[in-house]
Amino acid sequence: MDVDAPAPAPAPAPTASSSTPAGLPRADNEEPQRASSVPLHAKEYAVGYVYAPEMMLHSSEQEHPEQPGRIFRIYNILNENGCIKRMKRIPIRKAKRDEVLLVHSEKTWQSIMTLKSLTAQDIANSEAYYDSLSLYVHPETPNCARLSCGGVIEAAMAVARNELQKSFAIVRPPGHHAEPEKPMGFCFFNNVAVAVRVVQQLTKIKRVMILDWDVHHGNGTQRCFNDDPSVLYMSLHRYEQGRFYPCGPFGSMVSCGEGAGRGFSVNIPWPDKGMGDADYLHAFQRIVMPIAMEFSPELVIISAGFDAADGDPLGQCHVSPAGYAHMTHMLSGLAGGKLVVALEGGYSLDSISKSALEVGRTILGQSPPELPPLVASEIATETVWQVALEQSKYWKNIDPKACEPSAEIDQITYTIPELLKAHRQEYMYREYEMLEVPLLHEDHQDKFSSQIMCTKDIMDNEVLVVFAHEFGNIRAEIADGTTCSIREEHSYLVDTSKQLVAWVQTEGYALLDVNLFPKPGSPELMYAPRSPEQYAKEIMTYLWDNYILLSNAKRVILVGHGPGVLALTELLAARPAGVMRQVELIVQVVGYGKIPLVPSKQGADLIAWYRTHSLVVVPRDHSILRDGKVLKRHGLVTPIDESKSIKLMMRALPLIQKYVKNCLQPEQAVNGS
Repeated sequence: MDVDAPAPAPAPAPTASSSTPAGLPRADNEEPQRASSVPLHAKEYAVGYVYAPEMMLHSSEQEHPEQPGRIFRIYNILNENGCIKRMKRIPIRKAKRDEVLLVHSEKTWQSIMTLKSLTAQDIANSEAYYDSLSLYVHPETPNCARLSCGGVIEAAMAVARNELQKSFAIVRPPGHHAEPEKPMGFCFFNNVAVAVRVVQQLTKIKRVMILDWDVHHGNGTQRCFNDDPSVLYMSLHRYEQGRFYPCGPFGSMVSCGEGAGRGFSVNIPWPDKGMGDADYLHAFQRIVMPIAMEFSPELVIISAGFDAADGDPLGQCHVSPAGYAHMTHMLSGLAGGKLVVALEGGYSLDSISKSALEVGRTILGQSPPELPPLVASEIATETVWQVALEQSKYWKNIDPKACEPSAEIDQITYTIPELLKAHRQEYMYREYEMLEVPLLHEDHQDKFSSQIMCTKDIMDNEVLVVFAHEFGNIRAEIADGTTCSIREEHSYLVDTSKQLVAWVQTEGYALLDVNLFPKPGSPELMYAPRSPEQYAKEIMTYLWDNYILLSNAKRVILVGHGPGVLALTELLAARPAGVMRQVELIVQVVGYGKIPLVPSKQGADLIAWYRTHSLVVVPRDHSILRDGKVLKRHGLVTPIDESKSIKLMMRALPLIQKYVKNCLQPEQAVNGS
């Protein structure tokens, strides 16, 4: 049968308008009478639709979820609620071979075209084969597949050519599972992918975003554009570690494209069924819209499967019609409003019709229905956070910290840094009998409690070593890239301060050990946060005023490691007279970071003192060694043959020991003669 000659099929019955006067029949498309006070305006359409009952001829004799009534129910509910008469009917046509071949192979085209010659016996004999591809076939399948694909092409072209602002393609069979080399998953041609290629070829539009909210991953669509940076493909789908159809790792969060298209495929894979409005809208606000704004598409196409809708037997999720309306509303703000909605899956006739109605109302300009207060589930916030960690590699708008799950279990959790600080405190007491330094200032206590330690003789010993450092380096092995799980038994902390502390204890010096890694601020204090550098400066000044100055220490050695060097330089600038009077040597073990300078505004005396009382240890290929102007402002800068920053302190320790001993001998200058 040729679809160009309309075949007998169920058609929507015309609905008379309630405003029609009795006894005066009026066609569906006839306008109601205009009151004389209403100005006359030429009728304009901003929204169009594609629909043809001929697409219902693709059918199965067996009961099947992808049934012909899907598109009829959607058209009918839109018509009954007055949406169809506010939309322009876009003429439908069959997709051409050359258009389909922009995406699919010749073999795929031929394999589908041959279906028109199938007999009833052929269909019965091949049922097992097509069932393995999650397909059923019919002699009318080729024509229906071409109509479905051509319908999406025409809907997209009408928007791309600025004939319409938005369009709704009410088509079947769906398309997003169809891969370039094979049809599968109820899909024959990838309608959306072909439409995108036609639009890119025939119009000025090149940057296209596809948002796929079908409950199944659109493996075919991602495959079509996996290496193409001109098309942003984003999918929210039920994944279940690759066990949910279409199965496998292609729909995982780390499947982000390849080659030039790396980062332009974004998968938000739900690990379980039951996801609802709060979960989808949370993903939209944290992932979908930030990436979409950064990509800045010229056209947006929704692969609108409604099988995540509440009541769908396959999807088993709980997205409401209002939830779909809100997602549509957000997407309508992109690409200057150029939006195409193309039907994909959805297998509960009630659910898809009600959901499609709200989407139709939204693209016609109606505000989305009000939603009740929503809070995303714990499993959704965890998934979105993990997706943010992955996508932040490619998109500046993605902030993983903003996506981190809320503190629902804060009262029963401990952060890794706090656990390790507690361990270090216990270790320092057990090995060296070092004690926690009490901090009287409440803010200091909140930020640095349990991480500033001293030996018992800090107030009596004449030689005091002040060691300022940050946290050690944590090395963690990832057990599973899809869940970011850590293999605890293969994870560890690298603490390069152990050897220095042991040496100070052996020499009989007093030690003030300052861990400058501040605890995170409480939410109520976040309105006026201070940087870690500001906290470090404050605590070093506090310790100088309240402990070092009040002690009997006549000779002080300042040692800074990593970020600790900046805190010592800030102390030097804040208390110049006291530092020049009591400090014999300031040691800076920097790594590859910038070496802080004494501010020139502090005066020539302090700068001259610093040059003769400082030792700076850097890797041999540090950039400072090539900058003579900066080099002159430091004292002795010593390169070490060590490229790894975490090992630099270990390699530098013998040198530090030598210079400390030299400077503590009164007859010798700090840097030798």
